Amino acid sequence: MNGIIAKIAGLKACESIRKQFGKDYVSLMPTNLYGPNDNFDLHTSHVLPAMIRKFHEAKLKGHEPVRLWGSGSPMREFLHVDELAQAVCFAVENQLPEHLYNVGIGQDLSIKSLAELIQSIVGHSGTITWDSSKPDGTPRKLLDVSKMASQGWHSAIDLEEGISQTYQWFLVNSNQIKEVKL
Repeated sequence: MNGIIAKIAGLKACESIRKQFGKDYVSLMPTNLYGPNDNFDLHTSHVLPAMIRKFHEAKLKGHEPVRLWGSGSPMREFLHVDELAQAVCFAVENQLPEHLYNVGIGQDLSIKSLAELIQSIVGHSGTITWDSSKPDGTPRKLLDVSKMASQGWHSAIDLEEGISQTYQWFLVNSNQIKEVKL
């Protein structure tokens, strides 16, 4: 809860400074991010890097089944971190008329479809099982990115391409990934 309050306070501070002092301050709100240098720890990571690691490890163990949380039905949107960096540069280089912009691709997919995509990219041929005793979370999280698009910024990295690049980074750097001890 404190994190949400801190985010709102930051947004409101930027908005107020923009209004009161005429500063060109803009807040960018990204969707779910992924990419190189992500957290691949199975205890603390988010869904996409956790899936990369689970499918990779299952592949190394003879294509063991992969067990994933929930039903696979929730819908999520994902943005490559390099695209968020590009959006930040775009916001710095252009005078944007509003104080708040969502940054994403404007398309979502089911967690099941994400799992199947990652499974294909990793080359895992085992089965996927869904643990419905675990929570699904919010049914859908999709940003309206029309304000950013109206200013001329659009996502350019296809999800499959971005996940493939992230998996290649993971393969090169997997020996340096540390586990979090709980």
